[in-house]
Amino acid sequence: MKSALEIKPDISYKSAGKFEETRFEKIHNEIFKNSKEASIIVAQEIAELIKSKQEKNKSCVLGLATGSSPIKVYEELVRMHKEEGLSFSNVITFNLDEYYPMTKENNQSYHYFMHQHLFNHIDIKPENVHIPDGTVAIEELNQYCIDYEMNIKNAGGLDFQLLGIGRTGHVGFNEPGSHINSGTRIITLDHITRVDASSDFNGIDNVPKRAVTMGVSTILRSKRIVLMAWGQNKADIIKRTIQGDISSEVPATFLQNHTNATFVLDQSAASELTRFKTPWLVGECIWTQELKSKAIVWLCQSTNQSILKLTDRDYNNNGMSDLLALEGSAYDLNINMFNVLQHTITGWPGGKPNTDDSHRPERANPDKKRVILFSPHPDDDVISMGGTFSKLIKQGHDVHVVYQTSGNIAVTDDEALKFAEVSNDFIRDDKTKINFQAVIDFLNNKSENEVDSVEVRKLKGLIRRRESYAATRYIGLKDENTHFLDLPFYETGQVKKNPLGPEDIAIVQDIIAKIKPHQVFAAGDLADPHGTHEVCLNAIFAAMAALKPQPYMNDCWLWLYRGAWHEWDIHEIDMAVPLSPDEVLLKRHAILYHQSQKDRVMFQGNDSREFWVRAEDRNKSTAKLYDDLGLAEYEAIEAFKRFDY
Repeated sequence: MKSALEIKPDISYKSAGKFEETRFEKIHNEIFKNSKEASIIVAQEIAELIKSKQEKNKSCVLGLATGSSPIKVYEELVRMHKEEGLSFSNVITFNLDEYYPMTKENNQSYHYFMHQHLFNHIDIKPENVHIPDGTVAIEELNQYCIDYEMNIKNAGGLDFQLLGIGRTGHVGFNEPGSHINSGTRIITLDHITRVDASSDFNGIDNVPKRAVTMGVSTILRSKRIVLMAWGQNKADIIKRTIQGDISSEVPATFLQNHTNATFVLDQSAASELTRFKTPWLVGECIWTQELKSKAIVWLCQSTNQSILKLTDRDYNNNGMSDLLALEGSAYDLNINMFNVLQHTITGWPGGKPNTDDSHRPERANPDKKRVILFSPHPDDDVISMGGTFSKLIKQGHDVHVVYQTSGNIAVTDDEALKFAEVSNDFIRDDKTKINFQAVIDFLNNKSENEVDSVEVRKLKGLIRRRESYAATRYIGLKDENTHFLDLPFYETGQVKKNPLGPEDIAIVQDIIAKIKPHQVFAAGDLADPHGTHEVCLNAIFAAMAALKPQPYMNDCWLWLYRGAWHEWDIHEIDMAVPLSPDEVLLKRHAILYHQSQKDRVMFQGNDSREFWVRAEDRNKSTAKLYDDLGLAEYEAIEAFKRFDY
């Protein structure tokens, strides 16, 4: 059998900044700048396959996946159908999996997902759509799975299988321990898989414990396989799958045995591959300043030494001899790197007045800046940069915090009911903007998967709004400098949001135009597990691009902070703001004003700790990294990356 690296894919995947594959990699993969660009290419391959089969008067049999990874592929296929006349009349589909038990009408079912994202918008014949049935009686399930396999075989087998990958390495729902010869069957879901799905189900307790899934052998019989992965959260499992040994503990590694499989990744998902993480171990490098910084920090961590203690031997023994030859000596490299990192550190995030700013991350002038701090949800501001927020106010800048979404879906029903009952008892018969009795009645009788009423969403949004006022007042911000955009894309009442629209961008554009900031801080954490951070950031990018011709934008710098999920790597940091022990405590108390998010976080991600704990630990870890590299020792550090929009 040929190695996956010897196989040319059916379509040429051309990606910007393409790297050659290395001896470390056992599966052919292509890296793209972003998931949208990659998804369009995948959709084009599927469309070409459909059309080639039509020309031969044959059926095209597709294996389809659900989850966030294929959504943009389905959007592009729908667009091609509506705008370019792509017909699906000859297409037969088989979906990978379905939760068990699960009714088709449940909006968390994959039956619902596929019709919502694809089948309702194309001309596929209903009888050609096959999705595992989550309502089959348990005693009939074995025969049902055998029949599902036979249906695939009778259709001629899968011409193309689209896959995502879970953090456990599952493809379909083939969890760790799945055998390479496994067929369609019922399986118990791994705890990590259920944690990752918990935000869709409003808590892990509501996530089914079992699922029906195509087997590994079923998938491997496909003529062509494309696996897609986006984001930092998938980076570790992608590395294990592409570079690791074949093992049932990571079922996706079985794809190394397939002769026509391609992994399609964005840069974040590919970031842990050796050729990206440590390219100097693979071959010769073009030593940009960013790559030098990355390599030297890695070398310090690998040798457990500070920057100024690195020797020529350290560089030569760790694949960096060409860098050493280029720069002349370890001494020169070390001093230059030390200065680069030293110049990122500042206690003046808005710039220090009347000071030489040639080696500072921010400008000295104007000494009093207008600042917008964009926060996707009504707590990201204090979680991610509460200490910097406080410094900007104390140092006299005109700071405005702008909450982009209401955050209402992150408030539990119990929390909303508590507020409604208290308000109802207090107000009684007074007329208010919210009918609290209607809210109480709705929540007490809310059925499974029912979308919150407008009144309930309004109350949940107000809960988060008042928590935000309490936190910003504690930080020292005036109420008139606190703004709530309630961007329309978010207001669906469900985890699934609407696409970013012109109205959202216009609202963001208006607030920027009104304040005319010298600094904009925004959440650059694209690993946000439910995507709101990414949409909010794209709204800011689009608004700032539209405003770029305005003269005041020439003086506007964009700084990106990261949220509660990840921190910037040291080599990526352009501004490091140290926090004193008192400032760490102030930040903690500000976060705790967001009481509805404290004990029962609906969108926990893969970290079970409370937000204030993970934020504090992250800031202290960043400070320790600076200390370990031989720089000054601080209690904590908040980190920012400057972005040229």
